[in-house]
Amino acid sequence: MRSPAAVAIARPNRLQSFAEKNWRHLAELLFVVPAYVLYQFVRGAVHGKASAAYDNAARIIHIEQRLGIFREASLQQLILPKAWIVDFFNYLYIWGHLPVIIAVALWLYIRHRDNYAMFRNAFLISGLIALIGFSTMPLAPPRFMPEFGFTDTIVHAQSYYVFQNPKIVNQYAAMPSLHFGWDLLIAIAIGYNTKRRWLRVAAVFMPFVMLGGIVITANHYFLDAAAGAIVSLMALAIAIGLRRTLKREGIFDFLT
Repeated sequence: MRSPAAVAIARPNRLQSFAEKNWRHLAELLFVVPAYVLYQFVRGAVHGKASAAYDNAARIIHIEQRLGIFREASLQQLILPKAWIVDFFNYLYIWGHLPVIIAVALWLYIRHRDNYAMFRNAFLISGLIALIGFSTMPLAPPRFMPEFGFTDTIVHAQSYYVFQNPKIVNQYAAMPSLHFGWDLLIAIAIGYNTKRRWLRVAAVFMPFVMLGGIVITANHYFLDAAAGAIVSLMALAIAIGLRRTLKREGIFDFLT
């Protein structure tokens, strides 16, 4: 029969062995989950003034009108009579974002570990850049601008707040659109890491489908999507630069 002292020694050894064997998994959880939670709280905390948000929205609409691309309201009007299409885009906006990001992240982590950190860093860096945008340019989404022909459809979807606490949601964080920018990163990650033609074709269409989702639900303007793309591509360039600059040894292997 084993003595209590032997049992006490065996348990720490098992814990140590488990930690050593799974340190990378634990490190990822302790790195990514708090970073995303912090992003959500900071995003919710940087509320801009409502007056400035509405003024900025009017400016964005005016710019799009001058560019000849202010078509969001007319596109939405085309699908409003068809409830099933409205429901499709509402749920696409919700379930086609964070769940897809998590699924692709797991796929990268399990099947393409060498490139996982680079794309993870691109997501985190783009989130940081976006926070600067949310704080410096509060922007009311199209659904807050009914006078321009927009209809609010998304908040009536039962699962709108399933991935975010309504108490910390920043209603004036339309610019840049990370719904589009992060979908673009997902598409690039898939295209970069697979040789399957059907997956690459699907990846090409993903950002365009999400573009339809963010516009038709009246959550973002076309220029929000453009800003989201610029932010995400900048972040990816920075992540690539970090990977090339830092030697991938020890902690740097985890970071890059």
